[in-house]
Amino acid sequence: MNVTVKIRRLPHGEGLELPHYTTAGAAGMDLLAAVGETVTIAPGGRALIPTGFCIALPPGYELQVRPRSGLALKHGITLPNSPGTIDEDYRGEVGVIVLNTGAAPFEVTRGMRIAQAVVAPVVRALWQVVEDLDETERGAGGFGSTGH
Repeated sequence: MNVTVKIRRLPHGEGLELPHYTTAGAAGMDLLAAVGETVTIAPGGRALIPTGFCIALPPGYELQVRPRSGLALKHGITLPNSPGTIDEDYRGEVGVIVLNTGAAPFEVTRGMRIAQAVVAPVVRALWQVVEDLDETERGAGGFGSTGH
């Protein structure tokens, strides 16, 4: 299934590829760092990395921003609000909050694949207030109550 998303490149994003799928079966598109100079993130530190573009999602969709598994495994790089949500009505620059959980400083360079993004449908909840909920085997047990 394809959905059209409008995208506007910002001046500091010129020369970088737009978000793209690396393989035919990829669920996520690579997001590139649109930094002007190298950004060094100390161990335990975080930084907001610009992507150099803004988008207009169609109604009923969000853009989920997720970590890249290779950066997480090799360098301890993750996104602290993962998945980050870009709402359909947001028109500012897409940014990626990067957290270095590794033991060494991490350098973000221009054009580096820093995160991945997935366009996903949004289902909106309509609350129905009731006096009782149906019974289940689990009931109110939570936080490890199933023994797994």
